[in-house]
Amino acid sequence: MKLGVFTVLFSEKRFDDMLDYVASKGLEAIELGTGGYPGEAHCKIEELLTDPEKQAAFKEKINRRGLMISALSCHANPLHPQQALAEEADRLFDKTLELAHQLGVPVVNTFSGCPGDHEDAKYPNWPVSPWPSDFQEILKWQWEEKVIPYWKNKAARAEEVGVKIGLELHGGFSVHTPANLLYLRKACGPAIGANLDPSHMWWQGIDPVESIKILAREGAIHHFHAKDTVIDQPNTNRNGLTDMTPYSNMQDRSWYFRSVGFGHDSKVWADMISALRLYGYDYVVSIEHEDGLMSIEEGFTKAVHTLESVMVKESAPEMWWA
Repeated sequence: MKLGVFTVLFSEKRFDDMLDYVASKGLEAIELGTGGYPGEAHCKIEELLTDPEKQAAFKEKINRRGLMISALSCHANPLHPQQALAEEADRLFDKTLELAHQLGVPVVNTFSGCPGDHEDAKYPNWPVSPWPSDFQEILKWQWEEKVIPYWKNKAARAEEVGVKIGLELHGGFSVHTPANLLYLRKACGPAIGANLDPSHMWWQGIDPVESIKILAREGAIHHFHAKDTVIDQPNTNRNGLTDMTPYSNMQDRSWYFRSVGFGHDSKVWADMISALRLYGYDYVVSIEHEDGLMSIEEGFTKAVHTLESVMVKESAPEMWWA
């Protein structure tokens, strides 16, 4: 397994400076945003798609520092009920898939998206209750008319170009649990998998180790994010886990993101890394830093130190002890 980072947290750094900094920390992989919510600070997709020479220079800079690209990421909402927003996200995904193919990057990460509740809706509708029955009707319509048809088409294209789709299981989007992901994968094929981020499992009440087992048994983890979460129980008693308190108001939130090791200790992270290896995942663990209590550099550095102590980089070739 390799340790990497989602470089969106270094968006203020020049590309070369970012690469030097990441390499100086001993990391082996970078995940690059191509637009959408992550932005495109380090991967100008329009320039790279049309210029093989720029692609070659781009890859040379990365390779020279002993790094690889684990994924290209274009998180957005391609199922947004407002057509202009959906089309923009759709175009970005298609371009990102093509660029990944051209660069030899095996995974494109994004969100599943979330539709509205009917054809003329203006905003996404995220049903999270089975009753009243209206919500079930909305959910059925969304999946049958929007979610499955869209991703069936994208999965077919991904298979054609040899790239896997890593959907981040994230609240507010149609695919947010292991069950959602496997349901879509069954309908659309094995190109669909998870960009599994344990931080979003914790706040939904899902044990990340168990989510790894559920998904990895099916070969359905294409990429893995490393981000932590704290659950504030007194605030949860007041607000519940589907808490709408702004992220900036951390004192009153039911949960908030932390750097790796500051929500759960290294034993918990060791259990996750071990579960990944046990069930066949041997790819990149990509650090994502969204900790409101630490600077970017401090939070990132502490995450690196925590993960370095628990990473499994060399699997036992045989049971030499038995």
